[in-house]
Order: sequence, then structure tokens, then C-alpha cells
Amino acid sequence: MSDRRTQILEAAVRVIAQDGVRGLRVDKLAATAEVSTALIYYHFKDRSGILRAALAHINHRAQTYTDAPATDPRARLEQMLLQELQDTADVRETSLAWGELRATAVFDPELRTPLRTTTQSWNADIESLIRAATDASTVAPADAAERLTALVEGLSERWHSGSLTLARARELLAGAIALELPPVGT
Repeated sequence: MSDRRTQILEAAVRVIAQDGVRGLRVDKLAATAEVSTALIYYHFKDRSGILRAALAHINHRAQTYTDAPATDPRARLEQMLLQELQDTADVRETSLAWGELRATAVFDPELRTPLRTTTQSWNADIESLIRAATDASTVAPADAAERLTALVEGLSERWHSGSLTLARARELLAGAIALELPPVGT
């Protein structure tokens, strides 16, 4: 991806996180990215193209900070999910923009398919780790993955809105992981 395109996408995530999808105006995006509006249209054609590309970029950003180094599948799963709840600028911005795009998809059918695809990919990654970490006869990996990823999104929204502290959100997520993935042989 070109440096300019990345620069524009980083700015798009920032604007979406701060102002919501409705607040994403091409002229504001251009000013934030320090590029011309013509360059934005060159790279993305229209506002919908910007939103779809921003969603893909958000997914890529999340993968960079949730790429857990642990080799044990259970530890890797725990790290990946808990790293979604970090008090860093990148995580906050990514999480807020993701929530805005997800909320917008309720009213924007064009966003539903790419959002569904991204969500399914995240669920599949988590499901694979659950399969590797547990006895499949005691856990339905796809169901557990869906519950855990949905919980991460909900906890993240509550933390960002001030309804929950970060420490409490992480504690609740760790408890849910322990409940969803009983130790093998229990």
C-alpha cells in the first residue's frame, strides 16, 4: 500500500473515532491527512470506498497489536483477546472506529458485507485457537468464539464510554475466557 494511501487511512480512522462515520467529510479527511480532496478521490473513488478501506485498515491495525507471541494456544488466545483492551492511542482509536462502523452498518447495507466478513475472519481465528486449546467435546469452539468476540466489543464500548474501568473490563474478559475454556480433562 502506498504511503499516501496509508496516511489517508490513518486519518480516516482518527476522524471516524473522533467524529463518527457521520462526521467523516472528505474535506475534513483531506485536512487531517494533509492531502488534497482530489487525492482522496483518486485512491478511494467515493465516501463508501473510504469507509470500506477504513474497515479493512482497522482490521489490519488490530492484527498488529493482537499478534500474540505465545506458542501455547490458550495463552495466545488470552493474549489476543486481552490486547483488544489496552489503554493506548492505537487500540482506543481502532476500537472506537470499529464500533462506529459497526453501528453505521445497521443503516448502511453497503457496510454490512465487509463488516460481516471481517467479523467472521476474527471469529475463525479465535475458533482455531479454541480448537487447539480445548477438548472439543466440552466446548463448541465456534459458539465460544462468537461469545468471546462479542464480549470484547461490548466491554470495549463500556470502557470507552466510561461505564466500566479498563481493569474491570479486562477482569471480566479473563473470567469469561476461563468459563468458556475449561482446562482440558475437566
